Amino acid sequence: MSLSTRRVRAVFRKELREYRRSGAIVVAMAIFPLVVVIQPLIAILVVSSQASRVLAHEEPLLYLLAIPVLVPATLASYSVVGERQQGTLEPVLTTPIRREEFLLGKALAAFVPSLVIAYAVYALFIAAVQLFAHPGIASAVIHGPELLAQLLFTPLLTAWSIWVGIGVSARTNDVRTAQQLSALASLPTIAVTSLIAYKVIHPTLRVTLGLAVALVVLDRLGWRITSALFDRERLITSSK
Repeated sequence: MSLSTRRVRAVFRKELREYRRSGAIVVAMAIFPLVVVIQPLIAILVVSSQASRVLAHEEPLLYLLAIPVLVPATLASYSVVGERQQGTLEPVLTTPIRREEFLLGKALAAFVPSLVIAYAVYALFIAAVQLFAHPGIASAVIHGPELLAQLLFTPLLTAWSIWVGIGVSARTNDVRTAQQLSALASLPTIAVTSLIAYKVIHPTLRVTLGLAVALVVLDRLGWRITSALFDRERLITSSK
């Protein structure tokens, strides 16, 4: 049986409406990018032109890869348990919608805004460096390979964080617990990007491609594990 794109879109639109109504979600989507971006931006803007050689050997922009990890984790962790607490999950699950359609709709609703936020913050960060940093700093910190890494890893990290968040959300009974567990599960990913930024792991082409392949595998694995964790009968009975 093929998936119904109409039902996937219905879940997607429903989730976006829920985001707009929830002040906590909107605040989290705004705060996490600010927390991540402020420190490296200030560090770059206060550096003098003479220190540009030092920055040329660092990867400060890779800190921004924490955004496609933290923002979708917040959205996805709310996706199932939030509906359970509001009492709107049971009516949805008693419809003919398939498990895969429900999960894809939820995942897309977290994926699209997270991707938009991550790329928008990254573009604003680069614009701020170009406009306000001392001469020579922008060329020292903005490299072609780093731009490619941002474009490549942002959607892959977002997808992984979403599947982890939805899986946690489907097995917990409290929104705060789901958010905390999702954030905790994101720490290893943030740790890897931080090690690259600190040059502990050197971002060679081979390392970049290897990490990208590993993330693709993890994304597929996350989709399968999340589908297995999604117990429709349990969710319906526990939401009564």
